[in-house]
Amino acid sequence: MPKSKVRKKTSSPPPVDRRTPVKAKSAGPSHPIYVGVMLGMMLLGLLWLVVNYLAGPKIPFMADLGPWNFAVGFGFMIIGLLMTMKWR
Repeated sequence: MPKSKVRKKTSSPPPVDRRTPVKAKSAGPSHPIYVGVMLGMMLLGLLWLVVNYLAGPKIPFMADLGPWNFAVGFGFMIIGLLMTMKWR
């Protein structure tokens, strides 16, 4: 069987990158107060739900909110969780 011919590769220069690299600003760590507020929001939401279950009907303003207490409690927790995305 005859041998196949080997193709010669043409050596072309690599493409030149014409863009200049830009250094990104390195952001430092988050302030400790930010971390405290973030954790505080999550704990406040949890505490709100626990108090609602244990003594909700006995507390006048919580009794007036009714089922909206769940929205308030989960709202605090969601705010805390959204803050974690900005935490460094």
